[in-house]
Amino acid sequence: MPRRRSKAAPDIDDIERIMCKRGDRADNSGAVLGANFSKDKKDASMNRAGFTFCICPDGRLIREHVAVELAAHAPPGGAWQRHVYWGDEELPSAFWEHLHQPGLFAVGRALVIRQANALPAAVWKRISSALASPKEHCWPFFCLEMAWEKGQTKLPAHMAKLKCLAHADSQGWVWRYAGLDDRTLRGFVQKEIQKRKLRFAKGALELLCAGLIPDASAVAAELDKLELAATDGFVSADLAAQAAHVPTFDIFRFLRLIQGGKTQNAWTNVLRARRTNEGLLFRLIGRLLPETRLLWRLLQGESVRAHPAELDAKRKLAFRLGYEGLARLFRLLFLAELSVKSGERQPEQALDALVADVSLLLAATASAHTPKALP
Repeated sequence: MPRRRSKAAPDIDDIERIMCKRGDRADNSGAVLGANFSKDKKDASMNRAGFTFCICPDGRLIREHVAVELAAHAPPGGAWQRHVYWGDEELPSAFWEHLHQPGLFAVGRALVIRQANALPAAVWKRISSALASPKEHCWPFFCLEMAWEKGQTKLPAHMAKLKCLAHADSQGWVWRYAGLDDRTLRGFVQKEIQKRKLRFAKGALELLCAGLIPDASAVAAELDKLELAATDGFVSADLAAQAAHVPTFDIFRFLRLIQGGKTQNAWTNVLRARRTNEGLLFRLIGRLLPETRLLWRLLQGESVRAHPAELDAKRKLAFRLGYEGLARLFRLLFLAELSVKSGERQPEQALDALVADVSLLLAATASAHTPKALP
């Protein structure tokens, strides 16, 4: 979901996120990558990838994979100095400095570029050229956070032809995962349960999985709440059923009501759903986030999978909000979640604020001109 961004700063979500054994890898020049971290002490970092591509639509799963890789190949100093950048923003000069120049104290730098699929073709050409030579002092991670279709992701033409991507693929430096679905959801839930050392009553796990959406952040949020509510780590069937309750709340009906000026009806729907489900906020965020991504893709002119009866309405809403409106919607979702996790607000307060802010956002864009889609 939307995040508070800081250039060249650690990703604040990494503290709660953390999936290919490799032998020695060599770049085109034949030099073992990572060899200059230590000459007199052999360590796991010497076997690391020169750079890594993470292709997955789920940001939390990407963060977990990056964290696991960095922990498995720690530099002699004990930890990587992590720098996070965003592909939908211009890469700052600090990124290029970190990519080309080692630090004064030989600290290993992990350069994580989130949403790298949004980088322009000219920037990718420059990156690919820079990666042609060994980068022992840093480990770039390029996160391609795109939805998969028919078991694969469709890369933009300028990315599919990149020499650095072809080289990474040949070396085994590309991690691909389609994200969670109905088939893999249960396994992910069980892994998260083990982390929290929770015990489930007979049939409770099935009840929980039946009501969860296949999104890693949404699953983690539900299990965090169960961990707090469980007695001595034990989750009863009743407790699991409460967490698994899916609210009868239609996201796009809610948006259409506000769009049509029927704000009172929209609020009535929210209050009715809130009375029957205390976890509505996080479910709302979990459902609205992928829909917001879909609107962004429609605005870019991409082909998306959606019900024909809904596609036209979604496309109109996307063009009405425009890039600025959708960016603001991402930020509203992020701030709503952050306000609860930081203790600033109760979930009910954050839900009310989110609905009010979305109402104002749609009202403000009521007379906006339709923007042109990207070519």
